Amino acid sequence: MGQTFTGSKSYVASEDLIRSVNIAMALEKPLLIKGEPGTGKTMLAQAISEALHMKLIIWNIKSTTKAQDGLYVYDTVQRLYDSQFGESGVDDIRRYIKMGKLGEAFRSEEQVILLIDEIDKADLEFPNDLLWELDQMEFYIPETKETVTAKKRPVVIITSNAEKELPDAFLRRCIFHFIDFPDEKLMREIIKVHFDHLEERLVKQALEVFYGIRERRDIQKKPSTSELIDWIRVLSMGGMDTKHLEKIPYAGVLLKKNEDLEAVKKPQNTRRSPWG
Repeated sequence: MGQTFTGSKSYVASEDLIRSVNIAMALEKPLLIKGEPGTGKTMLAQAISEALHMKLIIWNIKSTTKAQDGLYVYDTVQRLYDSQFGESGVDDIRRYIKMGKLGEAFRSEEQVILLIDEIDKADLEFPNDLLWELDQMEFYIPETKETVTAKKRPVVIITSNAEKELPDAFLRRCIFHFIDFPDEKLMREIIKVHFDHLEERLVKQALEVFYGIRERRDIQKKPSTSELIDWIRVLSMGGMDTKHLEKIPYAGVLLKKNEDLEAVKKPQNTRRSPWG
């Protein structure tokens, strides 16, 4: 089956996630990763790149991104500019063809990791517009009458925050994995990756506060793993006494909405803890 992914020193992956990565690589299909923000979807591609020693090519998707952007761009403006100033070689259209991220991955002499990040930000037609390219690993450039075929089939990782439903035809071509939010046991392993030495009492109290906030129904934007890591870092730098953590010091590191900051100041009758 070629190379297999077993995790990396900087990324804690569940057995199910590791299995999904290896199945996708074995079947040569894109791996579609969903999960709430902060569950490490983007970092997964970086971890695979690090573990398998492959170059990582990132295609960040925006609301204005078109599938064509990832294939190639024909720079007609530069060609016109060059022709006006008498530049030589303007008849060679190939000079003005610039590869997009997908084209770059196809042209690579070595196998690469291609991350298509947050595909659900684009319009609904975007995933379907990539079906042929991801299936056949090639695309046609009419300006040069050239077909670009992948020299080495890239490992394709696609992330989605589930903001939009993706087309069925696209989903059928992917291996799917949903990253659940880490439970306390897995979160402790993640914390160990980021910190060499932490007082156990600090970790225990920080996790109690963190999961207590996430369980509250009146929190609009639940804090993510990355925000927990930042909060623990601030707490450890500030030498915060753990007995004061229930008052949620530096709450702006964990919570990013004013409504949520106000909510955690109010105790809830349904919970024993003063933070909810």
